[in-house]
Amino acid sequence: MTGTARSGRNSPCPCGSGRKYKACCGQLARDVRAAAAAPLSQDVPPHELQQLRELLESGRYQEAERRARALVDAWPQSGLLWQMLGVALGRQGKEAVEAWARAVRCSPDDPVAHLNLGNSLRGMGRLLEAAASYERALQLAPGFAEAHGNLGDLLLELGRIEEAAAACRRSIGIQPGRAEAHQILGKVLLSSGDHAGAAASCRQAIRVRHDFAEAHNSLGNALMKLARTEEAMASFRTALGIKPDFVEAHANLARALRSVGRLDEAVACYRRALELRPDFVAVCTELATALRLQRRTAEAEAACREALRLDPGSAPTLEVLAELRADAGRFAEAEDLFRSALALDPQSSEAWAGITRVRRMSPADVEWLAAAQRLLKRGLPPLRERSLRHAIGKYFDDVHDYENAFANYRLANELGKRWGPGHDRSRLSQSIDLLIRCHDREWLGRARPTANPSTRPVFIVGMLRSGTTLAEQILASHPQVHGAGELTYWSTELAAALAGNTPQIQLSDTGLARLGEDFLALLQRLAPHAVRVVDKLPTNFLSLGLIHAALPNARIIHLRRNPVDTCLSIYFQHLEAANTYANDLEDLAHYYREYRRLMHHWSTVLPADSVLDVPYEGLVGDLEQWARRMLDFLALPWNPRCLDFQDTARSVVTASKWQVRQQIDARSVERWRHYERFLAPLLPLLQAGPD
Repeated sequence: MTGTARSGRNSPCPCGSGRKYKACCGQLARDVRAAAAAPLSQDVPPHELQQLRELLESGRYQEAERRARALVDAWPQSGLLWQMLGVALGRQGKEAVEAWARAVRCSPDDPVAHLNLGNSLRGMGRLLEAAASYERALQLAPGFAEAHGNLGDLLLELGRIEEAAAACRRSIGIQPGRAEAHQILGKVLLSSGDHAGAAASCRQAIRVRHDFAEAHNSLGNALMKLARTEEAMASFRTALGIKPDFVEAHANLARALRSVGRLDEAVACYRRALELRPDFVAVCTELATALRLQRRTAEAEAACREALRLDPGSAPTLEVLAELRADAGRFAEAEDLFRSALALDPQSSEAWAGITRVRRMSPADVEWLAAAQRLLKRGLPPLRERSLRHAIGKYFDDVHDYENAFANYRLANELGKRWGPGHDRSRLSQSIDLLIRCHDREWLGRARPTANPSTRPVFIVGMLRSGTTLAEQILASHPQVHGAGELTYWSTELAAALAGNTPQIQLSDTGLARLGEDFLALLQRLAPHAVRVVDKLPTNFLSLGLIHAALPNARIIHLRRNPVDTCLSIYFQHLEAANTYANDLEDLAHYYREYRRLMHHWSTVLPADSVLDVPYEGLVGDLEQWARRMLDFLALPWNPRCLDFQDTARSVVTASKWQVRQQIDARSVERWRHYERFLAPLLPLLQAGPD
C-alpha cells in the first residue's frame, strides 16, 4: 500500500482486522483528531500535532509514520502521539498493537486509548486480551456506548451470546441512535435463533442510517432464516448498491441464489466475490458446490483444487470433493476423502455424516457410532447437530434398530423446526387454490398458435423421495436420452408469477412462448444431440399448467409412491431449509394432501396422453415392464441398457445417488411399517383418492 492510499468508511480496514474501516482504524483516527483538538498535558508543540493530524487526514500515512516516530522519540510519554502513530501504522496494514499499548501505558486512565488497544488486539486475533481492554475502557467510562458495542461484537465472536446481547443493549440504552449497536444486536439475535428479532434490529439500524451497507447485509441474513428469500436478496443487493466491493454481501447473495436454484447467477456472484478477495477459501469452496449442482464437474474440481492450494487444511473443501466422487458413483474414494477431512478436523459433523451417505452402515461400524455420539456430547451448533442426528438415524435404520433410528430423526427434525423457517400451511393451500382456479380446463385448452411444438422435453414429477431419481437414471441409460437433473427453470418462473399481492399466473401467449423458447434453448445448451432431455425436478408438479401451456407436446412422467413411505423418507432426509414442511409429520401430511389435490386437478384438465403415472412399487417390482412403458410413452425404441441403469456413467446429484447405483430391490416398499407406532399423523394418507 502506498502512503497516499485511501479507503472508504465501509471498506475493509487495511490493518488486516477483517472489520470495516469506520469500525476500526477509522474510528481511531476520529478519536485521535478529537484528542488533538483537546488541551495538551504534554509539551508537544501544537503546530507539530496539527501537521501530523493533516498528514493523517490527507492519507499520507508513510509521511505521518515517519513524523510520528520522530515526535515520540522526543516526547515518549505522549499518549496522543502514540495513538497517532498507531493510526498511521494501521492504515498501512502494519503491526500497530505496540503503539496502542504504549498509548495506554502513557494514558492509563484514557478509556479511548483502551478501546483502541482492544480494537488492535482483536484485529490480531487476540480476542481475550481485546475483551480485557474493552472492559477496562468501560470501568473507566461506564457510559462509553462505543465500547459496549465493540465488546458485544467481540463476545459474539467468542460465542458468548447472552453476554453479547446484554452489551449491545447497554450500548443502545446509552446511545439509541447508534446504528452500529443495532446492527451488532441483530447479528447476536440471529446467532441465538431469534430471526424476527434480528430483522427488527437491523431495520432499526437502517432507519438510523439508510446507507449502512452492513445492516442491509445482516438484514438479508435474517430474512434468509425466515425463508423470505426474495426480500433477502433485495437486502443483499441494496448493500451492494451502497458498497459494490462488499465481499460478504456478494457471497451471501450467491448463497441465496443457490438456495432457490438460480445457479448461473449464484456462480457469477461467487466469482465476483473471489475477484475482490481471491484468497477467500470458503467462497471458493462454495463456488465448487454450486458448480457441482450444475454438474460442471471439471470446474467444480478446479475450484476445490484452488481452495486447497490456498488452504491445504480445508476440511470443507475435501468434503465437497468427496461429494463429487460420490456423484460419479466412486463411493470408496468418497469415503476416503471424508476420512481425510476428519484427519484435518475430527469435529467435522459433515464429514462424519457424509460417510453414512456413501454406503449402507452395519454393526461393524460401532466405532463410527461411538465417535459420532462423542461429538454430540461435546456440544455442537444446532445445524451441525441436526446433520449428525440424521446420520445417526440412518446408522440405526441400516442396522434395523428402528426405535433409536426414529428417536434421532425426530431430534434432527426438531432442530430443523427450531432453527429454520416455519411452514405456512394456509399460504400453501392458497397457492394451490390459485393454481387450480387459474389453470383450469378453459385456460389450458385454449388454442395457442405461438406455442412451441417440440417433443424434446420430458418432465419427471412427484413428491420428493417418490422415485424420480430412479426413473431418470433408467431413462438416461438410453442412448437417445439426456438426464439433465433437477432444473429450476419452471419453479423460478412460477415463484415470480406467484409473488406479490396480485399474482399473475395466467401468462399471455407471448409470455408463454418466451418461456418455452428459453427453456428449449437451455436444453439445447445442455444436450444438443439428445432426442429427449429429462428435467427431473420433483416439484415441477406445481408448474404443470405453465409447462403444458408453453410446451403442449412435452411428456410428463408422474411418479407415485405409497404416501406414508414417501413422507417418512422425506422426514428422514436432511433437506434444504426451503422445504419447510419436511420437519413435522403434521406439516408433511398437509403438504402431501395439497400435492395430491393438485395432481388430481391436473389429471382432469390436462390431455390424458400427456401424463404417464408410474407407481414406484411397480417400477421396483417389474423394472422391465415399466421401463418399456416409459420408453413407449416417449416414442423411443427399447434398449436393454435401461435395465442396467446402475452402471450408467453420469453424475447423479441428489440424496439418492448411492441407491441408484445399486441393483434394484424392494426393501424400501412398505418401509413405513417398521415405524408405524410413530406415524399417526401420516396414516390417514393411506385412504385412496384426492383430499
